[in-house]
Amino acid sequence: MKRVLTITLSSDWKANLEKAAATMQRGVKSGKYQGEVLNFESPAVLFGKLTERRWNLVREIQRADKPVGVREIARRVKRDVRRVHDDLAVLLELGLIERTDDEALVCPFSDIHVDMHMRAA
Repeated sequence: MKRVLTITLSSDWKANLEKAAATMQRGVKSGKYQGEVLNFESPAVLFGKLTERRWNLVREIQRADKPVGVREIARRVKRDVRRVHDDLAVLLELGLIERTDDEALVCPFSDIHVDMHMRAA
């Protein structure tokens, strides 16, 4: 199964919870995968957590044809291993990447979509 992640922006936690519950119900009724959502409460939080360097790490891991280790990722992006390790810890916490049983890293998502809207007040 190909996993899909949608990244959203919304500070309304109640609406997000209701939307997640409705999505879960649809999935239970249909028996079909509904995708996954990662929400940030503001653009500042989104861009604070998902910096350009971290996006590059996700992209590199997503491109890899097999799970990769921290040193290999650091080599591929030409960055210091310690700094890459720190950035990977944030990405693991957010769920954008995962560890395999042998501690290598993978991006479980075949598609990551950022859904942002900016509307006039």
